[in-house]
Amino acid sequence: MQLRAQLIDGIQLLSTQGRIDQAGAEPFSAALSPYLADCQAGQPAIVLDFAGVEYISSIGLRALMLAHKQATAQQGRIAIAALTPLVAEVFAISHFDQVLKVYPTVADAIEALR
Repeated sequence: MQLRAQLIDGIQLLSTQGRIDQAGAEPFSAALSPYLADCQAGQPAIVLDFAGVEYISSIGLRALMLAHKQATAQQGRIAIAALTPLVAEVFAISHFDQVLKVYPTVADAIEALR
């Protein structure tokens, strides 16, 4: 799993594709790790673009929870944008959309975190 990164308006946009499940959660966490290390007060916030994520399992949600906890502990900010319908359903059922900031579009997320 790879993250495509680009800095937009002082926000670190990370785009990913595929499945964040048993096989994909660890590579996702490893790819996210260097960006999380820099997600601190006064540093760029992170927006995860999930438009290309087909599925997320409970282990994928765990990876996101750990990322959220790390960013929060470092006084950083992290949000998710552009959930696909299936992933949005998983977030709603698990109430994960109430744990993390979720935005309908990348543009909305960037505007909110700017």
